[in-house]
Amino acid sequence: MSYGVNSKKIMFYDTDKRHAELKIRLQHDSLKQSEFFRAVVTAYNEKDELFLEFVDQCKKQNKTQSKERVEKSKKSIEEGRRLEKKFKLKEDERDSIFDLIAQEHPDL
Repeated sequence: MSYGVNSKKIMFYDTDKRHAELKIRLQHDSLKQSEFFRAVVTAYNEKDELFLEFVDQCKKQNKTQSKERVEKSKKSIEEGRRLEKKFKLKEDERDSIFDLIAQEHPDL
């Protein structure tokens, strides 16, 4: 069983006005909606530093996490990057680890 090969639909609702504004901005930037959202998901999943700064701003604005929790999360990500460099895991090695986790915990 390989993890990450099945397609999933990601969907949410917003107002018609914001949708129209998004379509106009995407057209202006010559991007398709799917390209844009895949890039956002990739940036978030790969913990892109610039994107995470934006996410931290969102958390603070929406008060979804305390300042202490945001800082703790930042430190955790930095520690993960440090360990990743230390062990120099390749992407396929990380994928195989996720495969093992998925086999042992199929409910995740």
